[in-house]
Amino acid sequence: MAAPFAVEDLDHVVLRCIDQPRMLRFYVEVLGLVEERRLDAIGLIQLRAGRSLVDLVPNAGAAPAAQPNMDHLCLAVAAPDMDAVVSYLTAAGVETIGEPMVRYGARGYGLSIYCRDPEGNVVELKRSEARAAPA
Repeated sequence: MAAPFAVEDLDHVVLRCIDQPRMLRFYVEVLGLVEERRLDAIGLIQLRAGRSLVDLVPNAGAAPAAQPNMDHLCLAVAAPDMDAVVSYLTAAGVETIGEPMVRYGARGYGLSIYCRDPEGNVVELKRSEARAAPA
């Protein structure tokens, strides 16, 4: 079965941080990324990396070896019908997580769905068109 979407780009990667201020200094001061946005309620710091984002979130107390430091990666996709994407993933035996919903990414807000790769990593497939913030 042909996929009802095409991957266009890497939208963002979310890293869990044991020492978030140190990670922020590294990515901003050493690598030159620019802080774009913060959501203090969840401890999220979003850094602009060209057309993509690197998100830094607190590790939530887990020991480093007990939890990988990548929360998820997000691929920007051209997908006119997200229900068709979910159906395609389900038919392919891919575990989806939750329902499609509007989320923020490197290109603004867009509809996305989370799934797991064969080794359990979380992958977000996010429509690449930008939308205004949800009301």
